[in-house]
Amino acid sequence: MPIEILMPALSPTMEEGTLAKWLVKEGDTVSSGDLIAEIETDKATMEFEAVDEGVVGKILVPEGSEGVKVNVAIAVLLEDGESADDIGATPAAAAAPAAAAATAEPGPAPASSPAPAAPAPAAPAAADGTRIFASPLARRIAANKGLDLATLSGSGPRGRIIKADVENAVVAPKPAAAAPAATPAAATAPTGPSADMVAKMYADRDYDEVSLDGMRKTIAARLSEAKQTIPHFYLRRDIQLDALLKFRAQLNTQLAGRGVKLSVNDFIIKAVAIALQQVPEANAVWAGDRVLQMKASDVAVAVAIEGGLFTPVLQDADSKSLSSLSTQMKDMASRARDRKLAPHEYQGGSFAISNLGMFGIDNFDAIVNPPHAGILAVGAGKKQPVVGDDGELKVATVMSVTMSVDHRVIDGALGANLLNAIVDNLENPIAMLA
Repeated sequence: MPIEILMPALSPTMEEGTLAKWLVKEGDTVSSGDLIAEIETDKATMEFEAVDEGVVGKILVPEGSEGVKVNVAIAVLLEDGESADDIGATPAAAAAPAAAAATAEPGPAPASSPAPAAPAPAAPAAADGTRIFASPLARRIAANKGLDLATLSGSGPRGRIIKADVENAVVAPKPAAAAPAATPAAATAPTGPSADMVAKMYADRDYDEVSLDGMRKTIAARLSEAKQTIPHFYLRRDIQLDALLKFRAQLNTQLAGRGVKLSVNDFIIKAVAIALQQVPEANAVWAGDRVLQMKASDVAVAVAIEGGLFTPVLQDADSKSLSSLSTQMKDMASRARDRKLAPHEYQGGSFAISNLGMFGIDNFDAIVNPPHAGILAVGAGKKQPVVGDDGELKVATVMSVTMSVDHRVIDGALGANLLNAIVDNLENPIAMLA
């Protein structure tokens, strides 16, 4: 029976995506591991590999289609001995015409006809969105027996569940359904005016309408949720950078032969990573009903790209050299701008950095990106008059930073200790290399 190719879940949080481009056409022969399509998630464009082998019998979702739900059939693969005539037996092939018929004007009721044989259920997926590979016959038998394929181990090629696996499985008795606990009515989050209302407000003005892509929708949803659900508080400090700038110039002179040029941001990443080790209680993430205290310092850094931003994560930043962090950051920032980062490269971390100093911004307040416990907003370094330890007035390069903190994870005193450690590391940069 023809095999359905399903829209993959390319990240743990992916619910839908855009089928950007087909790399195969109907009639092409594909093998397991061949690249067959490019899928756009909310963050990146990723190549999708075939799991099964066969001939592409029909492409169900054309390239350029947006909002394709995970686990929806996007194509049909024919196995040996099958032809295009067999495609009509799959639920996926019938879905499109059925949907079209549903929107047509109602006509007279058709005469009753014998019910067709039940087709094999669509290829199932586990709770985490991972596709479960099973033969069509095995899926049909499992459906008839009431078996959950996610509980079975396959003995077929590449772990595929086959007929024998299903026939030998024992159906577990279903537990009695527990009475649902009474829950209070959820408070409705305030919303702004609808799109139609806004359009009416500006009906007499000229404007261009810009559709939201997946990244912008995700940013809007996640940051709205963050501001509504995370109890933010803010801590601010000024940092004198003169010692760091002098030390940076010395290092860059010595590293010029290796093609390495350290930025102030590289020092900030290192300072934050070390501070999370110096104040380990603050190196934590919010996990709903608990807090996870991390061992290594995984630091996320916001990178602006066209139409949005990425936060690539520098793992084990506390144990890496400044030159290593600089090289890795430049590579990840470049690939972020091309939307070529893999999901594991921008997910995770316990703390983030957002630096707008290169845009001339003096200071700002950033939004905590869950499940992180905090984010450091970095402004520009500017020469200012300051009073030295000896009481004399002098000119120093001063950078303003604001640390936004999730109060569920970090209390005021703990947050102050973390920010003070970051400041101390930046004002005494040589100690970071010890």
